[in-house]
Amino acid sequence: MADKVLMKGNEAIAEAAIMAGCNFYFGYPITPQTEVAAYMAKRMPKIGGTFLQAESEVAAINMCIGVASTGKRVMTSSSSPGISLKAEGISYMAGCDLPALIVNVQRGGPGLGGIQPSQSDYFQAVKGGGHGDYHLFVVAPASVQEMVSLTAHAFNVAEKYRVPAMLLADGTLGQMMEPVVLDDLKVEEHDKSWALTGTKMEREHNIINSLSMLPEELEQWNIDRYKRYDMMEEQEPMWEEYMMDDAEVCVVAFGISSRVSRNAIMAARANGLKVGMIRPITLWPFPKKALRAAADKVKAFVTVEMNMGQMFEDVELATRCLKPVLKCTRTGGCIPTPEHVLSVIDEANKLGGEQ
Repeated sequence: MADKVLMKGNEAIAEAAIMAGCNFYFGYPITPQTEVAAYMAKRMPKIGGTFLQAESEVAAINMCIGVASTGKRVMTSSSSPGISLKAEGISYMAGCDLPALIVNVQRGGPGLGGIQPSQSDYFQAVKGGGHGDYHLFVVAPASVQEMVSLTAHAFNVAEKYRVPAMLLADGTLGQMMEPVVLDDLKVEEHDKSWALTGTKMEREHNIINSLSMLPEELEQWNIDRYKRYDMMEEQEPMWEEYMMDDAEVCVVAFGISSRVSRNAIMAARANGLKVGMIRPITLWPFPKKALRAAADKVKAFVTVEMNMGQMFEDVELATRCLKPVLKCTRTGGCIPTPEHVLSVIDEANKLGGEQ
């Protein structure tokens, strides 16, 4: 059995990235993700990598574009307002079809908000966040161990499809400490013949660019990109089902909210209610098929989120509104309690019985 080490979530992300082959990190400090940058500052020089604290979040994401263009693995990290500043660069990266990993350890908002944990950047992550037609591959860990495994997985998928990836965590996961296994990461190699590595006059020049003055050409770029997105929606959704075999109410929660929901589900089961959970691990592509299948079996859904109900809309869309969907939300940096979740489960159970 592999040895386990006790690590803080933010530091686990950084070490996992290094083990996954990331030798370049550009970032800027902001609570509650600053430990990612601090850890990289210590480790990168020791492995011959590059750490640079940029003058701003805008500079950091553009430095990532430069390294990603060479086919090297590169990462940046920030928290909510910082990700907003990176949004233009992320869109450029998507438009150039460049793989990279962007880490968002979310804090309360909008605006400057607070430094407490949140999940209110869901829309920003899964609906694009910047300008133009594009998607990010978005993963949402629910433990420090998943922060490790999903960091490596996000790099792999980003390179496979040539898309930017985002690891969407929150301040709770970033700051908590748990035992993790670090030596079981799957690192994949993908074609990088597109990269800017210097032709040495032995091949045609590669050009990485998101600018086209010809509308028809730009349209075709987008059409081709969405063919890859279609493949991702078919092949890459990840989710976990918990006690769904006989469930009559389905809780849908991601990240730290799913851990709170597990306690509520256990309490509901003790009270005789048949409750289960579908936990999306990929927020994009969203596990639509799993939720649509559940809609044929359960009588109601409950979304548990640390926002005003952003994933709620995707659950309604995935289930085609076949069954009622109720919200259990806290925002501004507040975390829902098991008792709060249980009260909405009770309401969903009664409501579903009336359908």
